[in-house]
Amino acid sequence: MDDDLRPIDQKLLDALWDFSDATASENRFTGALAVVSDDAARAILVTQLARAVGAQDERSDEAFALLDSLDSSGSPSIAARVLLERGRLTAYTGQVDEAVPLLTNAVREAAAAGETFLVLDALHLLAVVDEGHEEEWAGEGFALLDGLTDTRLLRWGVAVNNNLAWTFMNREQPAEALTYFEAARDVAERHGTTEQKRVARWAIARCLRELGRTDEALAIQNDLARLDPADPYVIEELEVLTGVSPAASE
Repeated sequence: MDDDLRPIDQKLLDALWDFSDATASENRFTGALAVVSDDAARAILVTQLARAVGAQDERSDEAFALLDSLDSSGSPSIAARVLLERGRLTAYTGQVDEAVPLLTNAVREAAAAGETFLVLDALHLLAVVDEGHEEEWAGEGFALLDGLTDTRLLRWGVAVNNNLAWTFMNREQPAEALTYFEAARDVAERHGTTEQKRVARWAIARCLRELGRTDEALAIQNDLARLDPADPYVIEELEVLTGVSPAASE
């Protein structure tokens, strides 16, 4: 990474992140900070470092300290990022009531700064943590997505639809959930990552099982098992659907 690389854009952050390995992500952000001198770029990297650290067991205090170290008073964009990551971390630590106002303020700051990506990130979190208002926040996300053309921004449609679907699943309304799981799959097929496509199919199968459509669910899970026989979530669903452990049937 060049020392004068700026601004830090989402493409670069995506390359540094591995959401399945927070420790590896932490190491990448630490390495990036070692070669970047621009204050604004460093502040963005620190917010992501805080997120990676906070995703690891019993390291939330370190993550909060990293966010506390940032002076965001002169930059609405950095202020939005700090609020977003503080809200995310607060929610992760189980302090949901405290997370909601942080994330709400993150939406406002990000919108004022013209940071659509951050607005969508905060909205998708609010659609999870603000109990009783999930559909309202998801609706704001859908309204914003409706006018976009950028593929990376449109990818947020996967998360917004998926989160709303799980809200309906938690309410024991699988028929309603299926509509949003299928919408998440459709967005994933057009704009998502390979992992998002796989997860979207798994979620549809899980919902189909709840609806009693077990043959359809089994067909999807068997297909996913062929792609990744070691996936523990697929294995668990196959055991439920068949009553037989995949390992035992080999």
